[in-house]
Amino acid sequence: MSSESIRHNSSAWLTGLREAIPLLGGYVPVAISFGLVATQAGFSTWEIVAISTLIYAGASQFLFVGMAAGGAPLWLTVAMTLLINIRHVVYAPNLAPWLTGSRWWPWLMHGLTDQVFALAHTRLPRIPAAQRLGWFTGAAVLAWSSWVGGSLLGAVAGEWLTHRWPLLGEVMPFALPALFLALLAPRFTSFRWSLALGVSMVAALALTLSGLTSVSIPLAAACGALCFYAVRHRPRIAGGIGS
Repeated sequence: MSSESIRHNSSAWLTGLREAIPLLGGYVPVAISFGLVATQAGFSTWEIVAISTLIYAGASQFLFVGMAAGGAPLWLTVAMTLLINIRHVVYAPNLAPWLTGSRWWPWLMHGLTDQVFALAHTRLPRIPAAQRLGWFTGAAVLAWSSWVGGSLLGAVAGEWLTHRWPLLGEVMPFALPALFLALLAPRFTSFRWSLALGVSMVAALALTLSGLTSVSIPLAAACGALCFYAVRHRPRIAGGIGS
């Protein structure tokens, strides 16, 4: 590899790192909240770090910890975790057209989260093919590191932080819902999307209040998807019927 090529790759890596910095505003508070919640559920610090390092999926980690602490069967815990992450089956093909033939891409897909996907889907088409691998590496590594570091901070210092600033104990559990609301808000652009998202929220709330917490997320998502595909925009016939 020439010195010019190395310089371009380093520049792309730093660009990806810099452009992913805004993601930390959502990652770190949620990760701290996860570390605190997992500690209160009886997980050790190293178990928390291992979960964030290997699973690396916010909503799935909260669900995993909650179900494990509640004594749910292992097969159900694993199945629900995988079900929530099934959205990645859609993410990867949408990025495929912009990926180069490098053998490192499959390994980097561990860093493909909701926010990284949204950022990559916007930026990769505008980046020269030779720099895409470096850019994605920088963005994904920063996001992943901030999540693991935030989880460790929550596990080690979460209790101290909430005792020193009690308001944090009230705010941090809302960090994950706030992050997803921020992701959902731009989708309220049409009646069809608004209705589907509204049905999903109402269904999730109703199922949770009914005691079906373990299945509320996938069932609510299924209700929203069915609603989205059931609602069709009828084309307006010019001049009315019989014209």
